[in-house]
Amino acid sequence: MTEEDIEFMRLALDEAGLAFQKGEVPVGAVVVKDGAVLSKAHNLRETTKDPSAHAEILALRSATEVSDSWRLSGATLYVTKEPCIMCAGGIINTRISRLVYGCKDTKAGGVDSLYQVLADKRLNHQVEVISGVLEGECAALLQRFFRERR
Repeated sequence: MTEEDIEFMRLALDEAGLAFQKGEVPVGAVVVKDGAVLSKAHNLRETTKDPSAHAEILALRSATEVSDSWRLSGATLYVTKEPCIMCAGGIINTRISRLVYGCKDTKAGGVDSLYQVLADKRLNHQVEVISGVLEGECAALLQRFFRERR
């Protein structure tokens, strides 16, 4: 974990805050390459009525448009919560080099908690994974959201 990882995770937390304000599960994502932000996104499933509108997928789609390639080799995806298996598949398919995430998702995590999709050596792409960056802040935002919804 680097100071840069903390800085970009704070941007992802800002995105998660935007999702919170919209009544969306507060997850934010940022794609960075060579120190520059390619894209930022937050969950929009409820707003768009699209089950695939997870922050990670939206950020990856936007980053591929900006970079004019479906390959995001050399890029890092910062996300406030451990990606699900759908998002882990998107990470593999876009060739993201690094994933940095905040808190674990014990109910649907596709990277460490329930499944270890990115660690599967049978896949044609391997991803460096850093977890626990601003974990407390990321978890607290999610906990607050669900507490207020109950």
